[in-house]
Order: sequence, then structure tokens, then C-alpha cells
Amino acid sequence: MGKGCISVAKYFLFLFNFLIFIFGALIMAFGLWVMLDSQNFIAVLQESSTTLKVGAYILIGIGSLSMLMGFLGCISAIYEIRCLLGLYFTCLLLILIAQVTAAVLIYFQKDLVKDEMSTVVNKILVNYTGHNKTSEQAWDYLQRTMECCGWNGPSNWTENMLIKNSSQILYPCSCGNESISGTDNKERGLCPSLTSEWPVFTTGCISSVEDWILRNCGVILGVCVGIAVIELLGMILSMCLCKSVQQEDYAKVPKY
Repeated sequence: MGKGCISVAKYFLFLFNFLIFIFGALIMAFGLWVMLDSQNFIAVLQESSTTLKVGAYILIGIGSLSMLMGFLGCISAIYEIRCLLGLYFTCLLLILIAQVTAAVLIYFQKDLVKDEMSTVVNKILVNYTGHNKTSEQAWDYLQRTMECCGWNGPSNWTENMLIKNSSQILYPCSCGNESISGTDNKERGLCPSLTSEWPVFTTGCISSVEDWILRNCGVILGVCVGIAVIELLGMILSMCLCKSVQQEDYAKVPKY
């Protein structure tokens, strides 16, 4: 009966560590996506937001470490190596503490991140030229797909240097509302307006961006919670398996 329980614990520990490896790969992939994706709002912040860059590196680090721990856990479960099981338990505990600490810091720093986002976006709008910069392309893509204009509204664009200094009435093309007559079909850059009123969307992008971030944060937080539960189960099983493994009698080892 005891050996049967040990076998069940061993195979369950292998399964949990395999899941930790998979979830670690997902977290690392999300961090890499944040760093490399140029067709989303993340690209708007990436060039100027140190908080986002640090967060992406943390995600990549946690994902890589989780993958390593999952691999080591599988090895220790299969071969029942007592010292490796103890090391595995310790590392899982440290990872769990780090994850909880990171979650608490993110929760209490969310207002700071929101202010930083506002500062970065306003800087992009003021210096916008319509050239092929990654941040400008990403912002045009956001306004076009979300059907919004500016951060809080179209008035944010009035601070743009080209719009302020132009003899024509210019508006951002990606803000153009096609339901209004006189709208240019260009996807980026600045377009001349035929009337004194801009033919653009009147809602700001802040609400759409917040919804986008909340949706993506829900995915990553769900993955992290799943990993935390699996890690707790892995810690329990690793300790049970470690106690069941007989202490090696090194006196029986041949000496050469």
C-alpha cells in the first residue's frame, strides 16, 4: 500500500512539473511578445517605458526559471533523488514568494504605471510626424482599430507641433471617422480637413486601452495563479516523496 502511494505521488509530481514547464513556457512567451510585438499598444510604451521593459524581463526570467524547475522536478521525481527533491522544494518556495511579491508590487504601483502611460502617449502625440516609427505605427493602428482619437480625446492632438505650426487645418488620419463626409482614407500621417471641425472620432483611447490591458492582465494573472496552485501541489508532493525515499547508506558504497 505504501509503495503504491509513493508511485502515485511520483507520477503526480511528474505531471505537475510537466505543467509547470508548460506554464513557464507560456509566461516566457508572453514576456517575449511584450518585448518584440510592434503591432499593438505595447509597442507605444516600449520605447519610453522603463517599467514595461523591466516587467517584460521579469516575465521572461520567471518563465525561464519555471521551465528549468519543471525539468528538474521531472528528473527528481523519476529517479527519486532525495537531495534534488529538497533543492527542488526550496527553489519552488523562493519562486512562489517572488511571484506573490511581484503581484503585490504591481497592484500597488498601478496608478504609477497609468501616469507613466499618459506621459509617454502625450509625448508621442506632440512629436508625431507620420513617419515609419514603431511607436507611431502602433498608435495609428490602435486609433484605427479601436475607433478612438487621442488619449483623453481629440484635443490631445492640438498640441502636436506640425498641427500647431501648419497653415492648413490638419488632423490625424488614423482618427478619421468614415461616417463623416470629407474624411481621408489614409491610415497614417496627418490629413487636411475640408472644414473647421475635424472629421474624427470623439472618444479618447484611454478607456479602450484600459480594457485591453485588463483583458491581457487577466490572461497572464490567470496563468500565474494556475502556476502558483501547481507549485503548491508540487511542493507538497516533493516533500512527501522526499520523506518516503530511503536515506542512502554511503557505507555500502565501494571505495577505490
